Amino acid sequence: MATQAKPVLYGYFRSSCSWRVRIAFALKGIEYEQKTINILKDGGQQLTDQFKAVNPMQQVPAVTIDGITLSQSLAIIQYIEETRPEPRLLPADPKQRAHVRIICDIIASGIQPLQNVYVIQKIGEEKVQWAQHFINRGFEALEHILKQTAGKHCVGDEISMADICLVPQVYNAERFKVDMSRFPTIRRLNQTLIEIDAFKATHPSCQPDTPDDLQA
Repeated sequence: MATQAKPVLYGYFRSSCSWRVRIAFALKGIEYEQKTINILKDGGQQLTDQFKAVNPMQQVPAVTIDGITLSQSLAIIQYIEETRPEPRLLPADPKQRAHVRIICDIIASGIQPLQNVYVIQKIGEEKVQWAQHFINRGFEALEHILKQTAGKHCVGDEISMADICLVPQVYNAERFKVDMSRFPTIRRLNQTLIEIDAFKATHPSCQPDTPDDLQA
């Protein structure tokens, strides 16, 4: 039997969407290769024709796996979950599963796109205030929801896709100097998760493309 090729992750060390996929791979125990797409260098390597052939949206992450190329972090993680179901990243209970998806969508649709590099570059001098506004707005909603759903982790006591989305978004919030004392539930969950090996090993401070001055 031919050896199955390792998945290849096209990403960037500080891309929160790339970090989500790295966490999922780590939690599943899946070995993978990384190809750096520096979203700042040379005007953004994601904007080259070469990478456009990988992902027409010209964003990271993208993943080649099982003979196909996938983009959009949640679609990638859901594919991994469906093809490699253990350990599971979605709860067995349908109501808990719905809560996980709500949390993921708030972050992936309602917060992160409004403070990503492409948008921030268009805002100019007000970029920090802009990012803080939309992160605070989203975190206010998340804090309310998580007070109802959280146990040890975002939804109950099992790690799920919600946790995979939360930690990178808190990292972004801290980069933009958001006052996390306003969100005690989010802060508690993040502090627990960031000590777990799968989150530590995939942290932006210890990736192959992390600049020397940002390495842990």
